[in-house]
Amino acid sequence: MDLLSAILSAQGGNMAASLGQRFGLSQEQTSAAISSLLPALMGGMQKNISEEGGLDSLLGALAGGNHQRYLEDPDSLTGDAPVEEGNGILGHLLGSKDVSRQVANNASAQTGVGADILKKMLPIVATMLMGAVSKQTGGGQMAAAAGGGLLSMLTPMLDRDGDGTALDDVAGMIGNLFKK
Repeated sequence: MDLLSAILSAQGGNMAASLGQRFGLSQEQTSAAISSLLPALMGGMQKNISEEGGLDSLLGALAGGNHQRYLEDPDSLTGDAPVEEGNGILGHLLGSKDVSRQVANNASAQTGVGADILKKMLPIVATMLMGAVSKQTGGGQMAAAAGGGLLSMLTPMLDRDGDGTALDDVAGMIGNLFKK
């Protein structure tokens, strides 16, 4: 199961529905928003993994955190905790608030969902992404044992042109962030 499907189908779709209710979005708007935000987040994750020590850092975060709760417990998405944790994740994945704003603006242009809503949604989607990665890698244990299995898991999601590598696609996504 790919990461997008893992997020959208968590708790029989109830997690995505809960997220949508929090922001006053329909199921379709919520799915579109998540689908539009994830590529940039996964691009940032892949970029971090490819840097020296990046994979070890991510595996440490997965092993040390209880990220799966963001897909298993609907109450985990309420309050300030997922936003605070998500902002920390965004700092690692995207680097700056300016990039986060650009990601939200690009997703807004794609979905028609307001950029202000997407800016507020982005940290929570980041926590859900970490939950999906944690769940699919057994809290990072499976990826560590596979010696980079996490990168191979992300590549099919990011390889938009089907050439077997996601590097050109990630570079294009990052370039698109700064075009406006």
